[in-house]
Amino acid sequence: MNAEPLLARIAEALSAARLEAVLIGNAAAALNGAPVTTLDFDFMVRDTQHVLDRIRDFARILGAEVVPPRTDVSRVYSVVNEDAGLYVDFLDTVTGVSSFASLRSRSTEARFGAGVLRVASLRDVLASKRAANRLKDLAVID
Repeated sequence: MNAEPLLARIAEALSAARLEAVLIGNAAAALNGAPVTTLDFDFMVRDTQHVLDRIRDFARILGAEVVPPRTDVSRVYSVVNEDAGLYVDFLDTVTGVSSFASLRSRSTEARFGAGVLRVASLRDVLASKRAANRLKDLAVID
């Protein structure tokens, strides 16, 4: 599967929704050249008063559904359109990342279609996976 068309749609929708986000996780690692694959996209967003409204706008633009956090302690909002193969998670806190601003300052831009994605550095992705200390994360580090 070539994720480039989907990433283009995501980048364009983020811009249209005025949702500032940085791609993290395995998708960011792959764009940094790591030999990993993934079927979903994880983004860190700035924790602001309007972020949920912008996530809803993003979902509407993509014809997707916003799935609220599954527990009272989770703050992960998922945007899903199964027909399009779209699975995007938005997190306002990420283990091993001190702040959105610090993550963004070390990220790079990647152009997809008419949009631009901010992509976390491989160093930040690896630091987050190590800090999370989950077997599935540790398994991809080597």
